[in-house]
Amino acid sequence: MRRITALRTALSAVLLVGAWAGAGFPSASAADTPATASRTVSDAPPASAGLLTAMQKDFGLTESQARARLSAEKTATAIQGKAKHAAGATYGGSWFDPSTGGLTVAVTSGKRKAAVRATGAAVRLVTHTARRLDAVKARIDTFDAPAGVSSWHVDPEANKVVVNVVASAQNDNDVRAFVERARAAGPVVVEQTAQAPQTFAAGTVGGDPYYTGNVRCSIGFSVYGGFVTAGHCGQAGAGVSGWDGSAIGNFQGSSFPGDDYAWVSVGNGWWTVPVVLGWGTVSDQLVRGSAEAPIGASICRSGSTSHWHCGNVLATNETVNYSQGAVYQMTKTSVCAEPGDSGGSFISGDQAQGVTSGGWGNCSSGGETWHQPINEILNRYGLVRQCEASARTGSGSR
Repeated sequence: MRRITALRTALSAVLLVGAWAGAGFPSASAADTPATASRTVSDAPPASAGLLTAMQKDFGLTESQARARLSAEKTATAIQGKAKHAAGATYGGSWFDPSTGGLTVAVTSGKRKAAVRATGAAVRLVTHTARRLDAVKARIDTFDAPAGVSSWHVDPEANKVVVNVVASAQNDNDVRAFVERARAAGPVVVEQTAQAPQTFAAGTVGGDPYYTGNVRCSIGFSVYGGFVTAGHCGQAGAGVSGWDGSAIGNFQGSSFPGDDYAWVSVGNGWWTVPVVLGWGTVSDQLVRGSAEAPIGASICRSGSTSHWHCGNVLATNETVNYSQGAVYQMTKTSVCAEPGDSGGSFISGDQAQGVTSGGWGNCSSGGETWHQPINEILNRYGLVRQCEASARTGSGSR
């Protein structure tokens, strides 16, 4: 008998996005007001005891502080859509501020301040709209980036586009030329990063979760009939084997570079379970949806190499310049990762966020990591409907 895939994976959880909403839990867009968000926080625990313990360790918080932060982040996540709507064309972006425990929304006109505040968010006046900054980033996306440029993204708090340059390459002529073109495109600031980004696949190591060829990666989130993971781990049609060497299934779809996502079918005696695995470090966590956490929110990651680690969301919609090619619309975090963690899951509170793509550094000295947002993967392969079918049929259980 095969072991269930979750026993040797990163975070393995069925994404019952639509079905949980029907069962009384909020969907990604269910909460429209601070009052609704407050009821959500009180009706369900923000996270398992184990996840709270991990946050205490990585953030230096007490248990009550960790609970309070998760509750505040859930409220911020719930109101950010309504706050953006209230800001209208003046919207300049938004972020969670841990020092105040609330969502801050940037606007370019004072006329919208009262409407935004009415949603429960704080307001900051800025010069550039999010639409303007997104257009600048999109323009930079068309440039050929040299290896010394690691990534670029819109920073709503700075109200500029940030171009990250590897410190050792800052004086490279090609890097300087890229930066000059970027600055000509609009409001751009340059920051340094310690190392160039790389994917986190690894060579074969016995006893770890899944393999394709001589590559080891981590399972992300279970879906009906399979699981999602990183695209650079394998091409469509490639076979996947488990920790014991037996066949699990095949890559049904895969995209890399440009994107970094894939989904794998599960069969041959293997099956999936609707839980988040704690690796013995933290207790299992149930995923209740996939609402995107705002910039500044806490986020945790699990993978087959480094297991559980937590950090903050640093940026969204970032373009990452891997050696294999650029990957777009990624989320950057301060969470560390190591080779073999690719494909593993990111979660914020009880909301699925994405699958591990790559980064720089390690979990001894620190670093940064990018993930491919989960909702794009589900929408690309139509896996939301499959997850809802899983909830109806109970296929996620033994």
